[in-house]
Amino acid sequence: MNRNLFCLATATVLLSAATFTAQAQVKVTFDHNPNATATRAFKFKNVPSPAKDDAAAKAKLLLVEGEADGNGADAGALTDGDLPTEEDQPAANFFWNAGTGGGRLQIDLGSLIEIVQVNTYSWHPNTRGPQVYRLWASDGAAVNFNSAPKAKIDLATCGWKLITVVDTRSKDGDDGGQFGVSITDARGSLGKFRYLLFDCYVTETSDEFGNTFYSEIDVVARK
Repeated sequence: MNRNLFCLATATVLLSAATFTAQAQVKVTFDHNPNATATRAFKFKNVPSPAKDDAAAKAKLLLVEGEADGNGADAGALTDGDLPTEEDQPAANFFWNAGTGGGRLQIDLGSLIEIVQVNTYSWHPNTRGPQVYRLWASDGAAVNFNSAPKAKIDLATCGWKLITVVDTRSKDGDDGGQFGVSITDARGSLGKFRYLLFDCYVTETSDEFGNTFYSEIDVVARK
């Protein structure tokens, strides 16, 4: 197994067991539409459908660590508001290169914004459907701020704040279909940030195809 894949896969195992008291008021809501009911509408029971006019629509995206799979879309597909129309549509989704353990994606919103919600969406007929990542944020004001920290760098030491951990994998392995994740805070605001960083991990390591098919990322700002 590729060493980077092993390291990131090991970190994935630890995600569900981690407890972060500083994020006690952050709430992660996720919905799953199984293959039989998933449609291009991306309608969920508790998570809002993707939006075209959210705060991330004009953001700049940077692959900090890892490479995009050549069979998929580039990172711009995550914020363009266009969604896949079927369950296995590589060209309409962003995903990390096969055989790697994921990567880091930075979103630059262009200015300081009060964020009330971050929503992420994915769609695949089997194990590339679930989402496994850590969400970090920064206002970019720290003297030692590193806007593009590589995988070996601890984000907490260079101006980033951990918002939460997301892991939508099921215990029974029924992971095909659509997943919608909504990250909010009981206080009504996640904070004022300019940068978001998604530290993404594979959903499984039994083969080389464990990287999630991410369809869209929405950032909702306070109006």
